[in-house]
Amino acid sequence: MVSPAERLASNMNFGMFARAEELKQRLLFAIGALLIYRIGTYIPVPGIDPHNLAEIFSKHAGGVLGIFDMFSGGALGRMAIFSLAITPYISASIIIQLMSAAVPYLAALKKEGDSGRRKINQYTRYLTVVLAIVQAYGIAVGLQNQTGAAGSVVINPGPFFIFTAVATLVSGTMFLMWLGEQITARGIGNGTSLIIFTGIVSEFPGKLASTFELGRTGAVSTGAIMLILGFALALIYLIVFVERAQRRIVIQYPKRQVGNKIFSGEQTHLPIKVNVAGVIPPIFASSILLFPLTIASFNSGQGPEWLSWITTHLAHGQPLYIALYVTIILFFSMFYTAVIFNPEETAENLKKNGGFVAGIRPGKNTADYLDYVLTRLTVLGGIYLALICTLPELLIAHYAIPFYLGGTSLLIIVNVTMDFVGQVQSHLFAHQYEGLIRKAKLKGRKQRGA
Repeated sequence: MVSPAERLASNMNFGMFARAEELKQRLLFAIGALLIYRIGTYIPVPGIDPHNLAEIFSKHAGGVLGIFDMFSGGALGRMAIFSLAITPYISASIIIQLMSAAVPYLAALKKEGDSGRRKINQYTRYLTVVLAIVQAYGIAVGLQNQTGAAGSVVINPGPFFIFTAVATLVSGTMFLMWLGEQITARGIGNGTSLIIFTGIVSEFPGKLASTFELGRTGAVSTGAIMLILGFALALIYLIVFVERAQRRIVIQYPKRQVGNKIFSGEQTHLPIKVNVAGVIPPIFASSILLFPLTIASFNSGQGPEWLSWITTHLAHGQPLYIALYVTIILFFSMFYTAVIFNPEETAENLKKNGGFVAGIRPGKNTADYLDYVLTRLTVLGGIYLALICTLPELLIAHYAIPFYLGGTSLLIIVNVTMDFVGQVQSHLFAHQYEGLIRKAKLKGRKQRGA
């Protein structure tokens, strides 16, 4: 028995896509907005010497700067106006989301519907400005203290440069935040995710070429490169499989009477993903671990002995780094899942709507059951994230392959791609249904006219 959705999917072709005018307009808008973003990643901040900047950045690209440069599409390495990218907005969103579980006022706003959501979004924007100012000021001051072989990175250091750099970087972040919201509203897909996705993918061909260059020069054997590429494909398959995996809890609704009619009981399911936390735990873990490594590398040879110890033992592929990486990923998987999924609230909503889990009493028993299932799934999801992120770390350390082939970047690419394809299919389904409804109405009018 073929479902209507499967029948529609089998009938979708290029001609159907060509007739979906609204979808084409949304795609063109999203592509145009992303092109504007890419152009901005090549417009430099005033007062920077690009040659000295490239020299300094190459020394510290393995730390937290590597993550930020990946998310900014290479803009940080060029110190462009979009160097901060969208990361302050993402950090602000996560902080507000975490605070909404602890601050009663924010928790109450979440329950107010659209009005509460608008207020939370406004608070997120305010926090984005604060975080962007702090990060931009830190980058500006840090650049002033850096000197390359040919001189200082900043041509004319001083308060005016700091003000100019902070204003430029903060304005770039706020523009990207607005651009992401416009892509979400007028384009297709999640605008913030697409901006990050575009930044990673745009630098991917160059990093892949540098990997092949390692094979050409003999630094890495051809067999090792083939093994790395095959491993990356296997990771992509595993990510797709796990990200689409769900634990479906059967929900039943009893018979109900409306007027003189009695409606039979319905049965549906509550889907819970294996990886509820998504890509947030690896991003947090990488940032936390690489931050002290970056600080230590900036002061290499000038600081105390413990800085050298950090540089040695927290490098990519080191046992201490891997152990801490796995521990932090598992911790944030449990913590973030507990924040975004509340079993008590879900059980209460089911009880209010008359639904119940088969064989489980409504209320506290249902909440305990959901918590039990969620805990087991979160442990599996955490182990999956740890494997996805640590195995590439070992390859990066052993073969010195580019940072872009890491597990975090593959997670983001695959997740955003699946979400984008799903939204395109939803628009095509909607267009197909609209066409069927119009044909049915036209046929009905002809029959009535006859």
